Amino acid sequence: MLINRIELHHISLPLVHPFQTSMGEERLRPIIITAVFTSDGLVGYGECVAMSGPWYTSETVETAWHILHSYLAPALLGFELDPEHPERLPALFGRVRGHQMAIAGLECALWDLAAKMRGVSLARLLGGHKTRVSVGVSIGIQPTIDDLLRRVDSFVTAGYRRVKVKIKPGWALEPLRAVRQAYPDLQLMADANSAFTLADVPLLQALDPLHLLMIEQPLAWHDIADHAQLQRQIATPICLDESIQRPADVQLAVALGACQVINVKVGRVGGITAVQRIHTLAQENGLALWCGGMLEAGVGRATNLHLASLPGFTLPSDISASDRYYAQDIAVPTFALNAEDSTLTVPTQPGIGVTILPEMLDRFAVQTATFTA
Repeated sequence: MLINRIELHHISLPLVHPFQTSMGEERLRPIIITAVFTSDGLVGYGECVAMSGPWYTSETVETAWHILHSYLAPALLGFELDPEHPERLPALFGRVRGHQMAIAGLECALWDLAAKMRGVSLARLLGGHKTRVSVGVSIGIQPTIDDLLRRVDSFVTAGYRRVKVKIKPGWALEPLRAVRQAYPDLQLMADANSAFTLADVPLLQALDPLHLLMIEQPLAWHDIADHAQLQRQIATPICLDESIQRPADVQLAVALGACQVINVKVGRVGGITAVQRIHTLAQENGLALWCGGMLEAGVGRATNLHLASLPGFTLPSDISASDRYYAQDIAVPTFALNAEDSTLTVPTQPGIGVTILPEMLDRFAVQTATFTA
């Protein structure tokens, strides 16, 4: 089936609440939605999760737009998608170095198309078996511990059983200790977004008695070796996030003993094909996986749910309900928390199982581009 049209939609969605991490604060979420059309009238959707600045990875929404607009989208026109082998991408995709989020934004649309061509959900195409996915919520850095406890309480009351708290130097032990004292049985984890160094080992060791589910990316965003040294000195499982840019990084982390858990983000690793490889490596080497969040809108959230249905994703994922971040989403149906078991339901319709609302793309549009064969 030939690809004869591609649309890029750069939008900016207002967040329900400001989201603050050790890297800064987000109030508006820039997103690029990709739409890939075939000669038979099908359309697949992807979501590029590059952020406003190079704080999480080196990519930004502007660099992603440039790569998508100038290189990836034009190269895809006229490409014949094989629904039996959606991982077979145009040769140019392999020639582009880096820019994983830009590549993933378009590659995910091809997987959505491949599933629709075969009349199955993306989860079924990938071999996922879960009908519901365990999820948790991520809480940004709060002004005070009392504010943090109120935020935690609101989510626990809503039905979330796993809570992730963002931490940084000066906001780590006491906030986490306060949450643990208030909720002794809560699945609690911490996310440092690379805010610490090996000089902070005593502080990180002091977190061990809190019995955290994990501590996510405590050291430098590009590091694996120091994480291995840290993991030998603390009992809390280390989860690598930013350090895992490609499947080869998983192999290195295993060889060094750098972590026990990996946060899988489809944008960070360059697409669904890379996620499949990481999933296999994790299962072969006894690593736990969960699906991380990037403040996705409806397309990205749906894609994440399908990925998290795979058997190797055994820990609660950061795929909160739609209204956690956005008052109005760009796709339907939206996703609501199943409060009785802290899960979201995996769509069963062909592809990713959501429909884009064109009026919402228009309402929040920053720029658009269309490519035709």
